[in-house]
Amino acid sequence: MKIRIKGNTIRFRLTRPEVKYFGEHKIIEEKTEFEKNSLSYVLKITGEENEMKATFSDDTITLLIPQGIAEEWVRTEKVGCRGEMDIGNGKKLFLLLEKDFKCLDHVDEDQSDHYENPLALKNK
Repeated sequence: MKIRIKGNTIRFRLTRPEVKYFGEHKIIEEKTEFEKNSLSYVLKITGEENEMKATFSDDTITLLIPQGIAEEWVRTEKVGCRGEMDIGNGKKLFLLLEKDFKCLDHVDEDQSDHYENPLALKNK
C-alpha cells in the first residue's frame, strides 16, 4: 500500500494482493520508519458511516471507508473511490482510494502484483 499526499489531498493505492487482504480482514496497515519516529497509514472499513473520512492521530493517518463502498470496490473492477471531508474554516480534505496500476514508464519497482494499466492495453 502506498500513500500520496499533496496539499489537502490524500491518495491510498493498493496492489491486487493488498485489495484481497483488505477485503478479507477489513483493515490494512503500512509503516514508514524514520530514525526516531515512524508514520503509519491505515485503511479500515467502518460499519455505519456513509462517507469516507480520515483521521490523523499518534503519527497515524487512517482512511475510513464505509462497508458498502469498500465491498463494492473490492469485489468489482471499480478503480477508485473518492470523498471529501470538511475540516473547518471553509477547507476540505480530499480522499482517494485507488487500485494501483502498472506504470507506463520504466521503473525499477517490481510491479508484478499491480493491476494492468488500461492505457497500456489501449495502446497495444
